Amino acid sequence: MVRAKRASPVEITEAVLDRIGKKNPSLNAFVALDAEGARAAARAAEAAVMKGEGLGPLHGVPVSIKDVQAVKGLPTRRGSCLSDATPAAEDAVLVARLRAAGAIILGKTTATEHGWTAVSSSPLTGHTHNPWKQGRTAGGSSSGAAALCGAGCGPLHLGTDGAGSIRLPAHFCGVVGFKPTYGRVPYTPVPNNGGLSHAGPLARTAEDAALMFSVMAGPSPRDHTSLPDTFPATIAPGGLKGLRIAYSRDLGHARVDPDVAAVVEASLAALVAAGAVVEQVTPPWGPEGPALEREMWGGAYKAFLAKSPQEEARMDPGLVACTEAFRGYSFEQAHAAMGRRFAYAAAVNSWFSEAGYDLLATPSASVAAFDVGRQLPEHWPQHDWDWLVWAEFSYPFDLSHGPAVSVPCGLSAEGLPVGLQLAGPRLADALVLRAAAGFLAAQPFEITPAL
Repeated sequence: MVRAKRASPVEITEAVLDRIGKKNPSLNAFVALDAEGARAAARAAEAAVMKGEGLGPLHGVPVSIKDVQAVKGLPTRRGSCLSDATPAAEDAVLVARLRAAGAIILGKTTATEHGWTAVSSSPLTGHTHNPWKQGRTAGGSSSGAAALCGAGCGPLHLGTDGAGSIRLPAHFCGVVGFKPTYGRVPYTPVPNNGGLSHAGPLARTAEDAALMFSVMAGPSPRDHTSLPDTFPATIAPGGLKGLRIAYSRDLGHARVDPDVAAVVEASLAALVAAGAVVEQVTPPWGPEGPALEREMWGGAYKAFLAKSPQEEARMDPGLVACTEAFRGYSFEQAHAAMGRRFAYAAAVNSWFSEAGYDLLATPSASVAAFDVGRQLPEHWPQHDWDWLVWAEFSYPFDLSHGPAVSVPCGLSAEGLPVGLQLAGPRLADALVLRAAAGFLAAQPFEITPAL
């Protein structure tokens, strides 16, 4: 529409800001909404159109940024009251790439404290609400990104994912969340957390996710882990036809709520109808994941141990409990866990070719959106920090560095979104996105949130 001059960047940005003005008071999805900065960028983008200048692939498209990546002129708070409120002096690499492609940066979206949990609450911003039902979690740690996406407050949103933080909120909010292969999208500064953190898009279609991904992907000297190749902006043709897809309902160990399991299993028919071969499996590496993930997760978050009772009082109580549980965790234990993680990643990635499968389908999470302010649903066994028990399907692909996407596949018994996860081995990003688009073409999902 912008290229054809059927809509201007100013009109588009104002429409999105108007919707944010109506929806965000219920959502609480922004740490910092930079409306005037977005308007100024939109006016500049409109002037470029009128002058006939070359237009980038996202020219005039509003985008939000999760508040763990730097946006020049805005602070990076990471969901923490203890963070530095000084405005960033420059954009993170992926933000700079979005701007260079013509994107209009709307501001910074809410995140859990240092991304430690996948529910949508932080001591800095309070509760972010699910667009489908007030008082329910939007998921995390890309909380605001998913809530805005599900509420139709802009087409593209940046998330990050260390144990499911793109895919889990996408599942809760009924949108597409894509975690690329580790290194496809530069993450700056590179976090010292064992190579868990990935950056990727949340969008309303697989095609939009692929477009945003293509803009951000590619090597950067500021991220020594970044991969050398760029990525096409369009999804490869073929859909699901001819793909061999394994399906696991529990990875051999996970508990799943019956209504969530029923929705996911019913969606398998769309995969088959679109030409895929689907076989139920139990991957041998599945049961090895829980103990390893908890050790990797808790060991990494030991870095945020409170230095005083005053600091502890300003932190998320769950993060305090997690760090305290690992207070005595040693370097020797962490080193041994990393060795087991390398073996686990090799097992996950090699399993696809050795077992003869292109992709693995699972539930994106074990539960639908539950009450904000909780780490676990009320009907699940309680724990002071271990939310991972309902997120056993997502973290294997952070550990393995492989691509995975959550696509909405139906509604729970209560009428809340449920996601289907499609995951692949390392570097199979194009295939994962192709399958996501094929599934949504075969079984479209109507986004009709209540808020």
